[in-house]
Amino acid sequence: MRSGTCTMLDDDQESLFKNGSAKIDVVKLHFDGAESYEWKELFSGFDEIRAITFSSGLNFIDQLLQLFEYAEIIFGCEDVMSYSLQEIMAFQNGVIDRIRKNSTIKGRFLDRMNQGEIRLYVAKSQLSHEKLYLLSAKDGKKRVITGSANMSYNAFSGRQRENICYIDGEEAYDWYFSVFANLKENSTDEISRKAVMVANLEDHMDDLPISETSKVKKAIVIEPIEQNDNDIEFSLDIRNHAKQLQPFMPKAEKKTGKTVITPESILKIKRHVQEDAVQKRELRSEYPELEVNVFDATATLNGKLLDLRPSKDDVKKDVQLFLKYMAGYSRFHGDYVGMQNRYFEFANWFFCSPFMATMRDMAARFDQNRLPYPVFGLVYGQSKAGKTSFLETLLKMMIGQKPKIPAQDFTRSSIENLKRTVKGAPIIVDDMVNTRFNQHAIETIKTDDFGVSEHLTNYSAVVISANEDVKAVYPEVIRRTVICRVEAGLTNTEVMKSNIVRSVQKEIGTAFYREYLARMFQKVPELIEEMKSDEIESAPDILALSSGIIVEIMQEYALLPDYIRPLSLDNYFSEQVTGKYAIKMIRSAWKTSRKSFEINKKNNELRYNAGATYEADRIIKELPETLEARKSRDWIIMNLDSAIDFFGISFKRGFLQR
Repeated sequence: MRSGTCTMLDDDQESLFKNGSAKIDVVKLHFDGAESYEWKELFSGFDEIRAITFSSGLNFIDQLLQLFEYAEIIFGCEDVMSYSLQEIMAFQNGVIDRIRKNSTIKGRFLDRMNQGEIRLYVAKSQLSHEKLYLLSAKDGKKRVITGSANMSYNAFSGRQRENICYIDGEEAYDWYFSVFANLKENSTDEISRKAVMVANLEDHMDDLPISETSKVKKAIVIEPIEQNDNDIEFSLDIRNHAKQLQPFMPKAEKKTGKTVITPESILKIKRHVQEDAVQKRELRSEYPELEVNVFDATATLNGKLLDLRPSKDDVKKDVQLFLKYMAGYSRFHGDYVGMQNRYFEFANWFFCSPFMATMRDMAARFDQNRLPYPVFGLVYGQSKAGKTSFLETLLKMMIGQKPKIPAQDFTRSSIENLKRTVKGAPIIVDDMVNTRFNQHAIETIKTDDFGVSEHLTNYSAVVISANEDVKAVYPEVIRRTVICRVEAGLTNTEVMKSNIVRSVQKEIGTAFYREYLARMFQKVPELIEEMKSDEIESAPDILALSSGIIVEIMQEYALLPDYIRPLSLDNYFSEQVTGKYAIKMIRSAWKTSRKSFEINKKNNELRYNAGATYEADRIIKELPETLEARKSRDWIIMNLDSAIDFFGISFKRGFLQR
């Protein structure tokens, strides 16, 4: 038999060490030797068992109790608990539910409970933490088994090391029996046969053991123990971290059940954990802080200086992945060529957007127009057009992450607060509906003077993605917003099957964008110098500069498709671009429904019936002032000569000019 000390109390609180504590019961043992037993040998030869266990195995308990004519088992909780009422109820419900789920054991327990052969108890306050087994026989033989072993196969099969001691004799049995009886009386509730049948938190909370005790005693005083916060925090940390790590663990071998760990497997786990951390930050909308300093030619991400000399291999990889991503749109239904053109135009502005704050500040300082330097973008159109994933991919290329905020969080004040924090990376507002766009976005864009008076040179652009229900975009918005309307998409099943987005977003890095920043830093100061001139005829075109640099980098590593091309401000804000939808609708109607038009040559007037007031609103908001357009119910009235030039239709002669 092994010797040792068995303490009745286990209190680690720091105050006890500082101030002293009450005396504790210590059992003094005598070492007679060590023996080897199978578990049944250790328990055999006795008629009754009384036990305290914490973690346990029901199958083992069932096998063990079959050795005895009578049994009393107290189930304690192995977790760190304060034993508040909610914790007691949850624990008791868990123990009973575990018995109930095993129909065979449940049936055997119920039969023996009905015969009075077994009695089961669950803790309602803190128990002594020892594992205790009191065995007695009709012939007077008695044994105490104690130590670290819970009532489970793992503990008594030799699979794991345990400290197991036994003492034969009446003196030790009587002392431990008094301990058991005191705990049973004051710290537990008995599980009734009815509780095993029906008790649960949802429908039969009043049948839980503590509820039954309250019925008998009329009132129970629950006195939660003082928690050791360090123990609780440590226990929860281990459990939470283990739960977080579990999905990334290598599989055990099928035959042996063993897991082989190599340095490579650790690195693989590390990579998965890091990727998971990034995703969680994105879900919490934790935007990284990107700061672009034109005058120092430096960029930082979360305060860390970015390496603006990436390897050519890394840049090449990013370029090829981006082109692979864009090529994927060729599988879309609809005007996918137009979509590729629009998306590249938007990508050019997106990448350039961190420079817009500086350009707007310089424009304000030197009394120049700020409109050529937009800090709002809108991507809208039919669903399943890849709008959100496109924006995520661009952001991944910039900062290595793809966070976004839900549309319901968009207000002017919330966006302005976020712009000050994020500084450079575009803020993506996902899936905005027409009502919220009209209520919050329009006014924010129209009255945008953020950062001007404070001369801020680092704040984020705001990008809104929306579906087709954002129908009417006001002229004041069009002049201040880079708009990308897409008219192609995939079917539901095609969206489900596509793997391009996932594979590209997983592999693409920030090397291309860091190379882009380095080259922009060389050229943007020249634009700023132009802006200082009093003789400047037009605003320095940073979007043209940006597209030129993108083309320059990409053509070093790949044969470029037609949509990767030099751009200018006209590609974004010319009347033909901002009025694209109106032009398309009028030209289509002229081909298919001439009766919708009325032409008054004498008054130089063109009238078009849009068929609905909202459609007339949508079209008229895209028309330039030169058309002198006005609305009358479903009708749009325009200057005929200006309309001929704008729409490219010879309305007077009845055919398309171009």
